Amino acid sequence: MATWMIVEDEAEIYEVMVAMFDLWNVKHIHFFNGQDAVEWIDAVDAGRSSGELPELAILDIRLPGDISGPDVGARLRKSNKLGKIGIVMITAYRLKQTEEDEIIATAGADKFLYKPLPGVMELHALFDEVIKKRRSKS
Repeated sequence: MATWMIVEDEAEIYEVMVAMFDLWNVKHIHFFNGQDAVEWIDAVDAGRSSGELPELAILDIRLPGDISGPDVGARLRKSNKLGKIGIVMITAYRLKQTEEDEIIATAGADKFLYKPLPGVMELHALFDEVIKKRRSKS
């Protein structure tokens, strides 16, 4: 069974994602803010966290607190143990192309999606594509 990471502060979006993960037979690690996500990444790198590591991170761009989704992505990319996972950035905010490009570069993101997210089958295919591309690079 695959494990994915989601950093999302909107409970409704989180619940929809979990329902989809259940359909897809995917376990998940969830954080409501960037601070908790970065602390977990630090624990993984220090060997203080056990369990299956995620192969995909789905990160909301705007999160409560001082650490944004792109910051979490940047921290993932620096991780010795998590640096090669797929990263998908999501947001409900409409951005200029230059802003989108900057977020992708900062986070080391593989994909950028706007809410509302695509349908269940299309979204699963997009996530699978990101994972496959990351695996082929490793």
